[in-house]
Amino acid sequence: MEGTGVPLVTPFDERGDVDESKLSDLVEWVETRGVDFIVPCGSNSEAELMTAEERARVVEIVVESASVPILAGTGHPGLRESTIQTEMAASAGADAALVVTPFYFSHGQDDIAAYYEKLAGLVSIPVYLYSVPKFTHVSLEPDTIVGLSDNENIKGMKDSSGDSDLFRQEVNLTREKDFDMLVGAGGIYAQALEMGATGGVLALANIAPEKCSEIYDLYKKGDKEGAKILNDGLAELNRGVTGTYGISGLKAAMEMRGAPAGFSRSPHRGVGGVEKEALQSLLEGAGLQ
Repeated sequence: MEGTGVPLVTPFDERGDVDESKLSDLVEWVETRGVDFIVPCGSNSEAELMTAEERARVVEIVVESASVPILAGTGHPGLRESTIQTEMAASAGADAALVVTPFYFSHGQDDIAAYYEKLAGLVSIPVYLYSVPKFTHVSLEPDTIVGLSDNENIKGMKDSSGDSDLFRQEVNLTREKDFDMLVGAGGIYAQALEMGATGGVLALANIAPEKCSEIYDLYKKGDKEGAKILNDGLAELNRGVTGTYGISGLKAAMEMRGAPAGFSRSPHRGVGGVEKEALQSLLEGAGLQ
């Protein structure tokens, strides 16, 4: 996976059901704005609020609607569930699986490494590690990553820690391996590319896919300063939709831009008028309205 990836939000209707028509339309909306690959059933997709069958169906719809590679989120707290979900994604046509670190129970690094090694040997598509400590309270340590990068079916990692020093270390340790390092923090996308990232999986790409793609394109053309300036101009919006206002705020802002983002699923609640005004201001500040 290279370039700009989007952890695609899942449109739900007012009853909380997956809105399959809007999901298909959303794939087209982000694709026409330049994303290089799509990640259904990630954190911003509200995957942990969906059943295994719903997640498999979402992947199927995205595969059917997309013309770019699909990196499907398939991680669960346990090996059996993750294996089943990954094979369901493979059957739907996903190109690879993004598997979050085991969560809920506490596990040591050796246990986590053994989990990934076992999973990689059981599934039929490549596995990408996914570290997102703010949700799981689990971090993959650099030595664990290096060891796993030698597995022929573990092809990369998404690091959503937001820690630029850690990301630099991870890139340096895996630089000579066949291992994609993807950054998951939109605020440091340009910086991560300069460190050696192969791309990013950015919540920000749901709301600003064309600008996130432009950051990557500018960097690849050698305009590192232009990429950084553009990235800096999106920083406040990124903080708003990934922190302050959360997934419901992200979806509200997307709808303001004409993207068919739909509703969030409970226990998420929609944002109010004051929040919508703030999001509108963030969009204007980023040059998106």
